[in-house]
Amino acid sequence: MKATIRTQGRQFTVSEGDVLKVNAYPNTEAGDSIDLSEVLMVGEGTEARFGSPLIEGASVKATVLENKKDKKIVIFKKKRRQGYKRRRGHRQHLSVIKIESINA
Repeated sequence: MKATIRTQGRQFTVSEGDVLKVNAYPNTEAGDSIDLSEVLMVGEGTEARFGSPLIEGASVKATVLENKKDKKIVIFKKKRRQGYKRRRGHRQHLSVIKIESINA
């Protein structure tokens, strides 16, 4: 069974056992359980149910596998012939989650 969920402003189509990298959930640690209640679609093919915008009573359970930082993103600014160069960067905080069950 598949489900389309919305979490932290992004949408994902998931099935049981999928592993996702999403923006970090605050106050969570490895092994914590998360209940994702913003479910937009459940099912496959002709048995798919769509919400308007959410399906009442549907939820997806996930487990946090780890919290980590993503690769470094480098922001480089330059204005040619002016001697202006700036190099900045940051690493985004991520949570790696595994989808445990889909409740429709």
